[in-house]
Amino acid sequence: MRFYLDHAATAPLRPEARDAWIAAGAIVGNAASTHGAGQDARRLLEESRERAAAVLGCDPVEVVFTSGGTEAINTALRGLWERRAAGTEAIVLPDAEHHATIETVADLAARGAVVRRVAVDCLARINVAAFAEALPGAALATALVASNEVGTVNDVAGLTQAAADAGAPLHLDAVAAWGHLPLSFRGLRGDAPDGSGLVAMTVAGHKIGAPVGIGGLVVARSARIAPLLHGGAQQRGLRAGTQDVPGAAAFAVALEAAEAEREAESARLAALRDRLVDGIRDRVPRAELLGDPRDRLPGNAHVLFPGAVGESLLFLLDMAGIAASTGAACQAGVAEPSHVVMAMGRSEQDARSVLRFTLGRTSTDADVDAVLAVIADAYARASGTPGR
Repeated sequence: MRFYLDHAATAPLRPEARDAWIAAGAIVGNAASTHGAGQDARRLLEESRERAAAVLGCDPVEVVFTSGGTEAINTALRGLWERRAAGTEAIVLPDAEHHATIETVADLAARGAVVRRVAVDCLARINVAAFAEALPGAALATALVASNEVGTVNDVAGLTQAAADAGAPLHLDAVAAWGHLPLSFRGLRGDAPDGSGLVAMTVAGHKIGAPVGIGGLVVARSARIAPLLHGGAQQRGLRAGTQDVPGAAAFAVALEAAEAEREAESARLAALRDRLVDGIRDRVPRAELLGDPRDRLPGNAHVLFPGAVGESLLFLLDMAGIAASTGAACQAGVAEPSHVVMAMGRSEQDARSVLRFTLGRTSTDADVDAVLAVIADAYARASGTPGR
């Protein structure tokens, strides 16, 4: 039997999203075509965009469907950089961002961008004052709503206000946070002047039960952003190419379902997470929960196991039928220390000794019980230190 505790990597496909996906796939027609079949597809596409916008808290025209979070992040950062105001060269980058952000900014730095790094604290939280200090004259800034690795929730209202006050365009990466926190693009944007404050926000479908291959980028009407892909005028010209109607339909359904259950699910998952963390600490007293102990994503338990290599623990748990992670799934297969853990001021050894357990919609007490049944023995074998 398998026990899945890696929902932050990808969530199981929701039955209602699967059904919407299959039903939309039966519609024959390119949404850009003018004949009847094409217009049938176009109607479903735009209905899906309207439904997504209602949940995301934005206007339908501001929703750009993408292939997922990585494309959306690249589009936002590269697009804002290429259309930056004259004389602005700096990108404000917190130290614990997702690799999709870090590597995109690194490529832009090779093209002339000046990176203004912002440290995070020992909980992986972005300091709003330090963020604000780095903003004046910046071409753009980016920030996670919540850490995809350790789960700490940032003060997004403070970060957004700081960007608006400085007149800097801000992109928020909400991939890990969406479906777990109350978020509204319009609410966070407030009355920011055109072209500054929050102008873009990224979400990904497969994190909330939509199929892999669909995501979204919310782009404010006023934002100046260049397209990543060329070859058509689809989606305000921001994302050329034949649009994925089945993916959009499934994404809209998943967004609605995730928001409808968010409050109740967050409470349920937080209780499961706390039982998991307490149980691990009871069986492995040296284990330490990283990130904010309270203000964190409800399903995230990021645990340091001193003296044990995370890859070894992961292997032992997998042998017991338990799926977990040593960090972001995008870095899977790469045996390197977590840059997030090191940004928190921890050693490289600590950064190699962590596991991330993430719970989601299909998680139950049985998943927690499975981990607790084997974690002490797994830790003893991986570290040579008895768990209890």
